[in-house]
This record gives sequence, structure tokens and C-alpha cells, in this order.
Amino acid sequence: MLFIIPYLFAPARLLETAAPGLHLPALQTLLARGTRLPCPDGGVEAALCEAFGVSRQQDWPLAPITLATDGGVAGDAYWLRADPVHLRVMRDRIVLADADALSLSRPEADALAAAIGQHFGPDLSPLPLHPRRWYLQYLQAPRLTTTPLSVAVGRDIDPLLPQGDDAMRFRAELNELQMLLHEHPVNQAREARGELPVNSLWLWGGGRLPVTCATPVPLYAGNAEALALGTFCNARVRALPTHRDAQLFSGEGVILLDTLTPAGQIGDAYGWREALRELEQDWFVPLLGTLRGIGPQGLRLVDPVSGKALHMHPRDAWKLWRRPRHLMS
Repeated sequence: MLFIIPYLFAPARLLETAAPGLHLPALQTLLARGTRLPCPDGGVEAALCEAFGVSRQQDWPLAPITLATDGGVAGDAYWLRADPVHLRVMRDRIVLADADALSLSRPEADALAAAIGQHFGPDLSPLPLHPRRWYLQYLQAPRLTTTPLSVAVGRDIDPLLPQGDDAMRFRAELNELQMLLHEHPVNQAREARGELPVNSLWLWGGGRLPVTCATPVPLYAGNAEALALGTFCNARVRALPTHRDAQLFSGEGVILLDTLTPAGQIGDAYGWREALRELEQDWFVPLLGTLRGIGPQGLRLVDPVSGKALHMHPRDAWKLWRRPRHLMS
């Protein structure tokens, strides 16, 4: 069993604020008895693609996969996600807020996308199939590599902007786009209501639709990208289970627990602390209680943001000499 838990291993600055007085005996015991190893840090989408056997193209090709879920037809074209975002200018950096923070309505999305397409033409004409998920279509693949939105939220965007031979063209268009959006009536109305304006697009997830794969293992998740990927790969897509027992932990499959993500992305120590308390009661306590019966293959708790993982095996239940330590250690 693979558990994908972004922000489980929090950055030191967040942990220094959140950890004092935080007592999580089940998680601390698991950390003491399991084996901590490095893992790829490309984000949730990369971890899911690797788990389901979807190969990386220039990017992890989430755009054509989620396109189908949102009602589009990928065909042979190259697709990019071009999600509406808000860029916040700080003193020494520009920080990204994603579409979840915008609560963009369908009419707002349609109006903004239409204005962008009218201004730029085919070079930058987004298709807003969902208010939070917009798409760009190209017959020829641009020479571009991007960073998934989930990795970029809450971070300085400068080192995360598109790279590659065509990157400068896209960056120039995005700079011009910001000026266009600043004057748009939708954004002026949003600002008058005290809401964040849409002032840029985040490009990511480019690729052509991969060959359909067959991965008939369970996927437990609520994330839209995860569900689209699981459906595409013919996984048995299910909601997160309410009954967590040895049979669940000993089987095959992927469980995405992303409740730490909103707080982790923005460095909210209190929110991260409270979300971790919930994971302790809902997941880590039952996992520790059934550790002896998880099966010889064991299980992994993977944080694809920090690049750290915890591997657990049934024999770890007997390592009583490994005493739990403070989370900071």
C-alpha cells in the first residue's frame, strides 16, 4: 500500500512553530520504527503518475488526462493546463495563490478566458472547461517544461516559471496578460467586493494523451487530478474509507491524504498542526494497531513535496527498543 501524504515532513521553519507541545504517539512511534528514505520531490501529480505507470513527457501529462474528465476531447493535440491564479507581490518575491483561493464562478471564468483569447488569438486562447481548470491546445508541442500548480502554490514563483527554448515567449505573453487582466471588468468587480483578482495563468501539466494503461488497484482520493488520473488508468477509484483495518493496510493500492496541503502551502503552522492531529486519530493510530498484519510487502508513507518517505514492514512492530522522539528530531 502506498500512502501519498504531501507536507507530512514539514519544512523546518513551519515545524519549529507547530511542533512545541504537539504529542502524536502513533506517528512518533511509526517514525521511530520505520525506515526513512529519500523519494522524488516532484509533487503529488508526479507521485501519482509514477504509481500508475504514466510516463513523463516534457511534463507529467496531466492536462490531456483531466481534459477528458472535464468534458473535452484530447485527440492528438498537445495540451497545457493554464489555470487562473492570483500572484501576490511581496517585498522581495512574488507568491502564487491557486484557483481554489479565488472561488471563480463559471460566468467570470468564461468572460476572462474570452477576453484573453480575443487579445492573443491562437497563441494564448484558454478553454475554461472548469472555472478552476483551463486548457491551451497546440498542434506542435512547445519546447517547454513546467512546474505543477500544487508544487508552486505559496512559493516564490521565480525559479518555478516555465523553462525551455520557448519559455521566453510564454513569459512575455504572461507579462502582457497581467496588464490585460488588471483592467478587466470581472477583476474590477471582484476587487470592489474584496475578492482576489485573477491576474495571471499558471502553465503546467503539458503533454499528449498517453496510451491508456490498466492499473486495476484501488485509488482512495478526493483530489480532482487524482480522480481523473485513476479513472484514466482504470483504477478502482473510491472515496477515502471510513473503516481502516488490517485488510485495508495489507492490500494493494494508493491512498492520497492531502489534508495537510492547504496549511503546508502557505506555512500555516496552526492549520498544519490541527490537520496532523486529525491524521493521527484517523490514520496513524489504526495503522500502528495493525502494523503486525500489513503483509510482507509492507507499506510506504510518501511526502512528494519534501522528498522524504517512511517505509514500514510487519517486523517494525517488534522494534520496541526504538523509542519515539520529539517531532523536531
